[in-house]
Amino acid sequence: MALTPTQTRELLASLGHSPKRFLGQNFLVDGNIVQKSLRLARVGPGDAVVEIGPGLGTLTGALLEAGARVWAVERDRTLHRYLEEGLAARFAGRLHLAEGDAVDMPLAGIPADEAPGCKVVANLPYAISTPWMDAVLSGPLPSRMVLMLQREAADRYVAAPGGRSFGAISIFLQAAYDVLPGHPVSAACFHPRPDVDSALLNLVRKGEPHVFTPAQKAVVRRCFQQRRKQIGAVMREALAGRERQWTELLRSEGFSTAVRAEAIPVPTWIRLLGCTSGAA
Repeated sequence: MALTPTQTRELLASLGHSPKRFLGQNFLVDGNIVQKSLRLARVGPGDAVVEIGPGLGTLTGALLEAGARVWAVERDRTLHRYLEEGLAARFAGRLHLAEGDAVDMPLAGIPADEAPGCKVVANLPYAISTPWMDAVLSGPLPSRMVLMLQREAADRYVAAPGGRSFGAISIFLQAAYDVLPGHPVSAACFHPRPDVDSALLNLVRKGEPHVFTPAQKAVVRRCFQQRRKQIGAVMREALAGRERQWTELLRSEGFSTAVRAEAIPVPTWIRLLGCTSGAA
């Protein structure tokens, strides 16, 4: 059961802990949102679930009570110790708790043979959401992800081509995952209350997911770092010597080299980088 705002304040006080803004420590205090997260992820007994930043263990406890096996990574030493002495002792063998940075441990140390079938259910701190997502999208890919994100980040990940929100991370994510209906989350569902609303992002791995190589990702990022330029100018710099290949492919997809990066849809990016693989 989720702690109320008062219970959360009292528990933090008993731990001598003040929420750290730079770690994005806004603790969920709405039990309905906890249960909504589990339903969207279809969490059931025996599932292997990864959680990022378990904090006071509200979501962690619900996952364990649903019968899941949980791998979680917590950076804050005080909260890690609190969880280790509480939930980890209570659910020995089913809660695997690591202390560290989630960007360095994007799947919380889950064994390699469990990773492809695992689910991620997490309240992601804004500061690490994009680097963490980029690390996860390098593979192996979880089967499902239900992520609590600030609305701005969620909008950016699922943005359609043609708008300012559409960028490199949109392409990397949408190449690998289908976006299912999620759920809006009010800022009032957290303590301390953040300045913006959030959203539950509901992602299911595609039947044939595409994972871009580091070199391909570098090309996409370069195009969006110069997003005001026509794609032809950027690609000539990034893919010198391969102009004919990507120019012909763009034209076959209905685009000229005068198009800008944000106008090119995800399937075209996959084919474009596929025909120029190995370039950086």
